[in-house]
Amino acid sequence: MARGAGALGAPPWAAAGAALFVAALVLAPVIAVIWTAGAAGRLGPGDWAAVRFSLTQAALSALLSAALAVPVARALARRRFPGRGALVTLLGAPFILPVVVAVFGLLAVFGRNGIASNLLDLAGQEPLSIYGLHGVVLAHVFFNLPLATRLLLQGWLAIPGERFRLAAALALPPGTVFRLLELPMLVRVLPGVAVVIFVICLSSFAVALILGGGPAATTVELAIYQAFRFEFDLGKAAALALVQLALAGGAAMLAARLALPPAMGAGLDRVVPRWDADRPGLRVQDALWIGAAAGFLLVPLAMIVIDGVPGLARLPGSVWTAAGRSVAVALVSTALAIALALALASRRGELLAVLAIAVSPLVLGTGLFLILRPVAAPGDAALPVTALVNALMALPFALRAIRPELEAVRADYGRLCLSLGLTGRRFWTRVALPRLRRPLGFAAGLAAALSMGDLGVIALFADPERATLPLQMYRLMGAYRTSDAAGAALLLLLLSLALFWAFDRGGRIDARA
Repeated sequence: MARGAGALGAPPWAAAGAALFVAALVLAPVIAVIWTAGAAGRLGPGDWAAVRFSLTQAALSALLSAALAVPVARALARRRFPGRGALVTLLGAPFILPVVVAVFGLLAVFGRNGIASNLLDLAGQEPLSIYGLHGVVLAHVFFNLPLATRLLLQGWLAIPGERFRLAAALALPPGTVFRLLELPMLVRVLPGVAVVIFVICLSSFAVALILGGGPAATTVELAIYQAFRFEFDLGKAAALALVQLALAGGAAMLAARLALPPAMGAGLDRVVPRWDADRPGLRVQDALWIGAAAGFLLVPLAMIVIDGVPGLARLPGSVWTAAGRSVAVALVSTALAIALALALASRRGELLAVLAIAVSPLVLGTGLFLILRPVAAPGDAALPVTALVNALMALPFALRAIRPELEAVRADYGRLCLSLGLTGRRFWTRVALPRLRRPLGFAAGLAAALSMGDLGVIALFADPERATLPLQMYRLMGAYRTSDAAGAALLLLLLSLALFWAFDRGGRIDARA
C-alpha cells in the first residue's frame, strides 16, 4: 500500500504546485511586511496601547468564554430533552455567522436603543453602552461561547459511561464525581480551549472596528487599518503587522501545544444516565444554564430578522450590487479553497495550512498591498485579493473536514484500486470523489459562508465602487441609515446561510441516485 500510495493521491505536480502557491501566498506578504517594517520608525505610545488592549480583550474574552462554557457543556452532557440535538447544532451557527451581522444583532439587544436598555429605562436606570472594552468582550463571548461549549462537550462525552455507572454504584455524591471524573478532563482540555479562543480574539478586526469606541479600545488589527486608511503610513502599518504576526504566531504555537485530547481511558461507548445529577436542584440549575445560553444566542439572531424584514424590500441598488460581488468572491474563494484542500490532503499539507492561519488576514492584506502598490493600483485588485485571502483562511477547516475521510477511503479501497488499476484520475472520479461528497459539501459551505461575511482585507483595498456586502453594511451603519443597515444585515445572513446550506445539502445527496 505504501508503494502505491502516491497513485491514490493528488498528482505530484498538483500537490507541489499547491504547496508552493500557499507558501508563496503566506511568505511573500510576510517578507514584504518585515522588509518595510525594518525601515519604519518606532511605534508610538498609542500603538503600544493598541497592543495592550489586544492582549487584554483577548485574555478576558477567552477566560469568560471558557468559564461560562463549563456549566453549559456540563448541563448538555448530563441532560437529555426534546430538541437537544437541534440546540447542539445551533451552537455551531455563530461560527458561520458574519461578524458584522452578529454585531448588529447584539446592538439590537444591548445597544443604547436595544431591548436591554429599554427595559432599564422603564426601571428608571441609565441605558447600556456597548462600546469599548466591555462591548468587544461581549461580542467575542457571543461568538466563542458556543465554540468553547462544543469543545468541552466533546471532552465530557469522551469520559467512558462505565465510570459514571461505577460512581452511581458506589453512591458517590455529585461533588466527588466532579472531582474524580470531570475535573481531570477539564484540567486537560480547558487550557487548550481558552488558548484557541485567545488566538481567535487576538486577530479581531470587525468587532473592534464597530464596537471599539475610540483610541482607548483599538486592537492591533484596527490600528493597521487606521494607519492605512486614515494616515497612509505604510511603514507604521508594516511595523504593526509585524507585531501582530509575532503575537498571533506565538499564541498559535501555544494553542497547538495545549490543544490535547482528554485521556480518560477506554470504554464501551455506551450512553448511560447520569444518576449523580438526578436531583431537582441540579435539574433546575442545568435548565437555567441551558436556557440562558440559548437565549443569549437566539435573541440577537431573532432581532436581526425582526429588524431586517421591513428594510429588506427598500434596500438601495448599491446594496444589491455589493451582494452580487460578495457572492462572486465567495464562490471563487470556495473553489480555490476546495482545490487546494484536495491537492494538500496530507499531514504535511495540513501543517502548511495551519501555519497560514497564524498569519492574520490583515497582515496578509498589508503585505499584498505593499507588493502590488509599485506595479498596479491596489484598489483594482481588491476583489481578487479578498478571494485569495479568504480561501487561505478557510483552507485549514476544509482540510480538517476532507483529509480524514480521504485517508479512510484509501485505507478501505486502496489495495483493491491498486489491484484493478484504478489509479490517478480514475481513482478520483470513480472511488474517492463520490465518497467525499459529504465532507466536500460541508467544507465548501463553510468556506463560502466565511468568505461571504468577511470584513477584513476588503476594508484595506476597496473603494466605494468595489464594496462587498459586509463593507456596504458597515458604511450604512456609520451613516446612521439604520433601516437600510438592518435590511442589509438580514440579506447578508440569508445569503451566508443559503450558500452554506446549498453546498452542504449538495454534498448529502447520494451520488448514485
